[in-house]
Amino acid sequence: MKLNFAYPVTGAQKMIDIDDEKKLRIFYEKRMSQEVKGDGLGDEFKGYVFKITGGNDKQGFPMKQGVLVPGRVRLLLSKGHSCYRPRRTGERKRKSVRGCIVGADIAALSLVVVKQGEQDIPGLTDVQIPKRLGPKRANKIRKMFNLTKEDDVRKYVIRREVPNKKEEGKVTSKAPKIQRLVTPLTLQRKRHLKAIKVKGAQASREAAAEYANLLALRLKEKKEKKHEAHLKRRLSSTRKSHTQ
Repeated sequence: MKLNFAYPVTGAQKMIDIDDEKKLRIFYEKRMSQEVKGDGLGDEFKGYVFKITGGNDKQGFPMKQGVLVPGRVRLLLSKGHSCYRPRRTGERKRKSVRGCIVGADIAALSLVVVKQGEQDIPGLTDVQIPKRLGPKRANKIRKMFNLTKEDDVRKYVIRREVPNKKEEGKVTSKAPKIQRLVTPLTLQRKRHLKAIKVKGAQASREAAAEYANLLALRLKEKKEKKHEAHLKRRLSSTRKSHTQ
């Protein structure tokens, strides 16, 4: 079984191939997200605690969290499920996945070092891999360099060097586009949108007042017409009574 160790503190990963069944028994019948003591793997792992994060069986099917079986099952998966990526909107598909309980049929197991032991593991805990990318959001850059709102964030963006493929020896640098950066243009856009909103609200209020006035006028005209018709009817009825 291949064991893929990851140590988030240093950012390093290391894969070790272990064929001894006795050493691997400490992982059997354990579920994903469970913590396992590494003393059974050997003296170099004494004091280490590992967390099981996933794995694949010998046919390459991935382990799925929540499937409490030590074998393979077929599940109807949709968007949002792990082990499945929909190609079309609303698509569902029945896929084969491996249960989350570790067994002898697992070919590769992913582990994360939760607690470091007595000795360093060469290539895992004794190396420090620098982060490839720096922060992108403006507030996170400020937090990293302890900046104030008056400081220009654009001067503190972490750039990375990229070798030029066309011209050998030439190196160019790349920087991420800063997100949530407040510039005069964004403030102008915000003021413009607010002005449009205020203008629209004012226009709707004026239209509502105009409609109310028109409605009152129509009601008044309707009342007057009704009153005139009533007067005509009364006048005609009095004339008829006089002639009789």
